[in-house]
Amino acid sequence: MSEWDVILRTLAALAAGGSIGLERSYHGRAAGLRTYALVCFGSALLVASSQYEILAATHGGGEVTRVIQGIVTGIGFLGAGVIVKEGFTVRGLTTAASVWVASAIGIAFGAGSLLAGTVGVVLTLGALSLLRVVEDRLHVQLYAHCRVAFRRDHRRDEAWLRALIQQHGFVITESSCRLDGTAGTLEYDLIMYSSDPGALSRVEHALLEDAAVTDFTISPSRD
Repeated sequence: MSEWDVILRTLAALAAGGSIGLERSYHGRAAGLRTYALVCFGSALLVASSQYEILAATHGGGEVTRVIQGIVTGIGFLGAGVIVKEGFTVRGLTTAASVWVASAIGIAFGAGSLLAGTVGVVLTLGALSLLRVVEDRLHVQLYAHCRVAFRRDHRRDEAWLRALIQQHGFVITESSCRLDGTAGTLEYDLIMYSSDPGALSRVEHALLEDAAVTDFTISPSRD
């Protein structure tokens, strides 16, 4: 094993990580081209350098197990940084998972498994692109967080609101109520789900048409 092998492996990992990062950048994700390229490159550089053994008389027989363990542990902190909770919605899980996969691909290139690393890139891009199409076409339940505020003097009770929501295709799983004395409003927080794609639009129009509703927010849950 020579230093040129180390360079070749790390350059291949840089290109591999960049190709995955391009897909993520195109879809506007927090971690994009540079992040994925550097994660993959860094993983490969650590593994290849450890295997090369810079200070040894002969090169190529280094033990890389502990280095790989450190990479797998450390990459979790980077993945956690892209996971964001916005109300009822959690975003960034797919990005975190793909960053973790990019580090694994870098490890494969760094260890000299160029074929395995290349196959890993192809499969990862396929999962991110093709499975997105499959996921979008699946008939799945839509979960949403709904907050509705009424004027105190024209308030609706919870039974009325539940009936309205259920009439348009949603099932309510959790609910809570808060009276804002300063603003003079009664607020309901609901967690609900539906298998009907048009249910969200119907609930929105129904709330818009009710004069007693002063404010409402509907936040669908999706990564």
